[in-house]
Amino acid sequence: MFFNLSEEHLAVKEAAREFAQKELKPGVIERDSKMEYPYEQVKKMGELGFLGMMISPEYGGGGMDTLAYVLAMEEISKVDNSCSVIMSVNNSLVCWGLEEYGTAEQKAKYLPKLATGEWIGAFCLSEPEAGSDATHQRTTAVDMGDHYLLNGTKNWITNGGSSKLHLVMAQTNPELGSKGINCLIVETSSPGVSIGAKEDKLGIRSSDTHTIMYSDVKVPKENRIGPDGFGFKFAMKTLAGGRIGIASQALGIAGGAYELAADYAKQRETFGKPIINHQAIAFKLADMATDIEAAKMMVYRAAWLKDQGLDYNGASAMAKLYASDVAMRHTVEAVQIHGGYGFVKEYHVERLMRDAKITQIYEGTSEVQKIVISREVMNGNLYLPVVGGVEVGA
Repeated sequence: MFFNLSEEHLAVKEAAREFAQKELKPGVIERDSKMEYPYEQVKKMGELGFLGMMISPEYGGGGMDTLAYVLAMEEISKVDNSCSVIMSVNNSLVCWGLEEYGTAEQKAKYLPKLATGEWIGAFCLSEPEAGSDATHQRTTAVDMGDHYLLNGTKNWITNGGSSKLHLVMAQTNPELGSKGINCLIVETSSPGVSIGAKEDKLGIRSSDTHTIMYSDVKVPKENRIGPDGFGFKFAMKTLAGGRIGIASQALGIAGGAYELAADYAKQRETFGKPIINHQAIAFKLADMATDIEAAKMMVYRAAWLKDQGLDYNGASAMAKLYASDVAMRHTVEAVQIHGGYGFVKEYHVERLMRDAKITQIYEGTSEVQKIVISREVMNGNLYLPVVGGVEVGA
């Protein structure tokens, strides 16, 4: 087993860290407080290639692997999770799904714009009455011959107000249940698309989360992804990879909180010595470091499995479940280590604590991850031995 990152991976990690510390950290508190969308920062992410990391160079992307993407997500998430969730959705849910399952025409038309950040994409699955139970889509796409007529409401949509392109899951054949769902590419400039008010959220406050309404939107047939009825399978396959992105976000949140807490503990003195020399604080930091290292191994392994073309469904669910719990638990500890200072915005940790909570909720709640994992256990798909770099039985 090899744990050393390649020079290319280290370069990506360092570039992302430098960008996060120099470009994102200044102003992040103010953007969070004002719920101010990070237009300039997102533009720079596009220019640096962070919005199309895994897209083929043929379409203007970086052509990088999942591990490189995870490393960049981790560093950016240590600082600004509004930016990292914008990056995650565009990379994991929109670009990857479109490149993996889209037609040549769809990819040529949309991926170059998404790769550079000229366009931002959104993934529209959740509805007021279809969150974790995504099979019960009430948004409809009626087949009108040469086009679909789209009607319905989607909520909790990240990039909902800034996106130029939506991937919308909608029911075409209700009698077929989940097998009657299609995924449609919808340009937000289309007549009948309307955007609700920006949600006032606990965390990731400068990212734009909106309710989207579709009223008699005409969607050309050539904008359907995959064969008729492929939409639900498309959503589940795409979300399996998306979990790796959110797991890396949670890992970054935990790592960012740990770095801040450790630095503070070395500087803050009580009873004549830095508080890191008090066992109560030292043990907290030891627990943080251990849990973050364990989460890191799980997230990196899930990325590796995906890059190897192996089954990563269970591994990605485990990584998201564990990393999000670590993020929530240890951002709370980071605030505790800071004491009263941790309760004010200036020291950043209270914001990371608020940001951490959503990682246990979006792109599949922790409870849904346990459903996924338990099914993998029942099917005997976990804990496969690795021989010569290939997992036996995969």
